[in-house]
Amino acid sequence: MRQLNPHDASLLAADTRQANGNVTLIHIYDPSTAPGGEVRFKSILAHVEARLHRSPVFRQKLVPVPFGLDAPYWVEDEHFDLEYHVRHIGLPRPGDWRQFCIQASRIHARPLDMSRPLWEIHVIEGLDGLLELPRGSFALLTKIHHAAIDVESGNEITMLLHDLSARAPRPEPALPWFPKPAPGGLGLLRRSAVKAVFSPWQAALPLTRALVHAAPAALSLALETFRNPRPIPATRFNSVISPHRVFETRRFGVDEFERISALVEGASVDDAIAAVCAGGLRAYLLGKGELPPASLWAVVPFRLDDGTQGERGAGEPAVSWLRIELGTHLDDPVQCLAFIHAQTSSSGAVAQALSARELTEIERQAPAATMALASKALAGVAQGKGRHTPLANCTITRVTGPSVPLYLGGARMTYFSAILPISDGMGLVFAVTRYEGRIVISPTSCRELMPDPAQFAQCVRDSFQALFALAPEPRARSGAKRARAGAAPDSVLRSAAPRGSASGKASPARPAARTAATPLRPETAARRRARAPSD
Repeated sequence: MRQLNPHDASLLAADTRQANGNVTLIHIYDPSTAPGGEVRFKSILAHVEARLHRSPVFRQKLVPVPFGLDAPYWVEDEHFDLEYHVRHIGLPRPGDWRQFCIQASRIHARPLDMSRPLWEIHVIEGLDGLLELPRGSFALLTKIHHAAIDVESGNEITMLLHDLSARAPRPEPALPWFPKPAPGGLGLLRRSAVKAVFSPWQAALPLTRALVHAAPAALSLALETFRNPRPIPATRFNSVISPHRVFETRRFGVDEFERISALVEGASVDDAIAAVCAGGLRAYLLGKGELPPASLWAVVPFRLDDGTQGERGAGEPAVSWLRIELGTHLDDPVQCLAFIHAQTSSSGAVAQALSARELTEIERQAPAATMALASKALAGVAQGKGRHTPLANCTITRVTGPSVPLYLGGARMTYFSAILPISDGMGLVFAVTRYEGRIVISPTSCRELMPDPAQFAQCVRDSFQALFALAPEPRARSGAKRARAGAAPDSVLRSAAPRGSASGKASPARPAARTAATPLRPETAARRRARAPSD
């Protein structure tokens, strides 16, 4: 039995009827590499059952401490039912991409049963209306609460469920499992009382160390938030959200973003991604007649190189969160990229960034009840004020994906994306995933705030194309003139050679490649008939 840490407890406490902390990982597979060219649901069920022992999260549920006096505890679910958690559905014909996005959004939006382990797997078939996918392709949606898994650690669950080869051994019989009985309410209260007596003395030293490191950054962030002479403008995405979700996606090449980053000297792929998202957001709001004259802001991941790797350990990256201006007031996309890079590369960014390690250290020592109350208070701000001055206009988040090709029951994984939680006041998030040389940008929002997700995704695609058309050719990259970070806008240099198509061809083992930055397209009846003889 282990206790939910204060950070995860605050995520759980922040759940409301219209906003929950669900994280949904989306994987799509080509069954042609599997034995017999297909993967049956029963084999997937057996496959998952054989992997349950690899992580305690699969069979553990949360038990609250009476009266909310302490954080809940993870205990083994004595009534665990695998077939409740692993479900099988099929898309109605024609099974196109829009139908899939709607179904995925509905699954993601439904809250998880808090009396059971906080995860579900949905096997979705009927994807034959997607031209880029071979017949029989299927999807796996793994939904898990943010309190049970960190977004940055999403790769851990992905690797647990997959193999590195199509010739993986048959699933072994499930290991015997004998759940331990959960303690009663009095037992949990006794644990909390003992913890309250002894933990302050145990926590004094690490808490002091954490505050020394984090106080300057926290003070800087507070001053920026409450005394910022340039208040962050509110948009439609900074309102109270509904329980309904919308999700869309666009796929690009990693090499294509590397070429875009070459437009500005020193710019990273993350800078280029932020610029593409900024351009898409600008175009969408401009088309609605709602673009604020001042720049919009985003919370973005930021990797620190602070010389503390030895303190963190080899497996703990220096990840921070940074609030930046997106440059949506700039019409020129390359100027926007330079504007973003000037912020992420400045020494001030490092000074203002509060690292995840420092935040975790403080949260680990904070009373659970205090963290829960703080989460409820922050969630209630938007409910009380409706459209208000936000802390940021959106979030751009990396979701760690596999670095090698993966297989499920012999079927090769061909697509990886994610749907992330949104909240009141922050109704737009871009999930950015990377797999097999592809970058997928997946905006998630509320249906009432974004009634036309396909149009929003098209704005993101157009933003990408506007930058990619100016990017230098790979062979000319080293000699291309690039703008200096932070230089005046009129000094930003662009390549004169536009490019229309952005993708190369896929290998024969994978589905045929599509034009870059386009969604999976529905198959027309004519093209279905044309290829029928070869099926």
